[in-house]
Amino acid sequence: MSDSSSEKKTPKTRAVNRWGVGSLSLIQVALLLITVVAINHLASLHFVRKDLSREGAYSLSSATQRYLASEAVSSRTRPIQWIMAIPRSSPFYDRLRALSEDYERLSGGRIKLEILDPMRSPDRTQQVAAAYGVSLVTDLIIIDARTDESAVTTQDSAGTHVLNPNVKLVVADEMVVYTTDKGQRRPTAFQGEDVLTARLVEAIEGKPRKMLFLADKSRIDSEGENSPWKSLESTLRFQNIQLSGTELSGLTEIPADAEGIALVAPKYDFTDAEIAVLEKYWNRPRAAILVLLQAGEAPPKLRAFLRANGVTPRRDRIITRDHNRTITTARGLYTYNVDFIKDLAGQTAVFEGASSSLEVREGAEDLMNRKISPFGLIQVADEFWGETKFGEGTETFDPNEDSKPPLFLAASITRGAANDDRFAADTSRMIVVSNTDFLDPDRQRAENIDFLASSVNWLVGRQSLAGIGPRSLGTYKLPILDAQVTFINRANLIFLPALFLLIGGFVWSSRRA
Repeated sequence: MSDSSSEKKTPKTRAVNRWGVGSLSLIQVALLLITVVAINHLASLHFVRKDLSREGAYSLSSATQRYLASEAVSSRTRPIQWIMAIPRSSPFYDRLRALSEDYERLSGGRIKLEILDPMRSPDRTQQVAAAYGVSLVTDLIIIDARTDESAVTTQDSAGTHVLNPNVKLVVADEMVVYTTDKGQRRPTAFQGEDVLTARLVEAIEGKPRKMLFLADKSRIDSEGENSPWKSLESTLRFQNIQLSGTELSGLTEIPADAEGIALVAPKYDFTDAEIAVLEKYWNRPRAAILVLLQAGEAPPKLRAFLRANGVTPRRDRIITRDHNRTITTARGLYTYNVDFIKDLAGQTAVFEGASSSLEVREGAEDLMNRKISPFGLIQVADEFWGETKFGEGTETFDPNEDSKPPLFLAASITRGAANDDRFAADTSRMIVVSNTDFLDPDRQRAENIDFLASSVNWLVGRQSLAGIGPRSLGTYKLPILDAQVTFINRANLIFLPALFLLIGGFVWSSRRA
């Protein structure tokens, strides 16, 4: 029998459809590209920005964020023009661009950012220079917060061109803090957000708020660039508040255009006429008083005025004992349930120097009947007490003579219907702090300056700027010995290249095998 019948028939192989495979591959590649583009587009519209630095140095502070979300910005019908005229080669470019983009993003569209490189866009540069009457030869940012078509510049009686009060120029070099060390001037910190937020507030408000400084009753060191007065003036200036010196003895009443008055370290007593002016001002709507007291030095008539409003400065010194050592640096906590310091609530407050305690009569019925509400802002830690015989060498707690906890370092006072939204704007407000040494630049702490700034903004009715303020970016030195520098150089130039060469040789050898 033939074997041909048992032979298996080999199946016919199908020809590969190269056109079909190629078309399918092209479609897959096209769909992949479309997916990538769509994902990138959605990511550009819906994203979360995360600052991974330890102190959040690359995020806007809570005070700036709250101001950008406030009615002062959100209620604008005309956007704020923010022109960043800085070339890409500038050392300020990257940092200021990131900051400016944050301002635009958090403003909800009320800030329109334009990034202008004078070197790459000469035509647009000429237009901006002509429109604002400036020369763009220095790195600067223009903040235009005009609400109408008013002129950018006007001429005064002397023929000098004056910039519109709603237009502010921010020179990048003003954001750098310089110090002189051994005859050399070098940058030590960068205050980008501080300056930008201050100029933004100035541009929107048009002019600074004026607070009267009672110079004849205040005793504060004003000598030198690092004086306590300079620190106070600088802190208020960054809040768009201008301190204007005046003498209480020459006034019959506080001028109506004053947003508030500041009394710092009063030492000598007031006359009856001066106290009458102070009381008349306090009894009118929207009064604002900032009182910073030196330890144990509250003049009698001022003390009586404060006591009548629920806060009594005691004649003591806040101290504690650590074994045989007397500690005068007061430590406490910022209290809760106060809106303008809610970002500081629960944080430690440290006040160096001399501090006295305040008696705060919270919830007293006689004060409530007069619509006066005092509230403690900084409560001293329980291990401290108010020593009435400080300096006599026998600093031990005596419950019969000394002030016992709870003690307060700072207090607020409101007069009026603060809880009624219809009349809350007409309340009078006062801040009392029993320490002035925290203004000394050598004793300054960031949280205390934030507290001062928030308190002043609350006094003038600008709660949107209350909160933790901007932090300056400092320069840091890394001490490295010469031997360590030599090792780092050898590691970069010899050891690391040798390691990569070894890894490459091992991979090549394994593939050959």
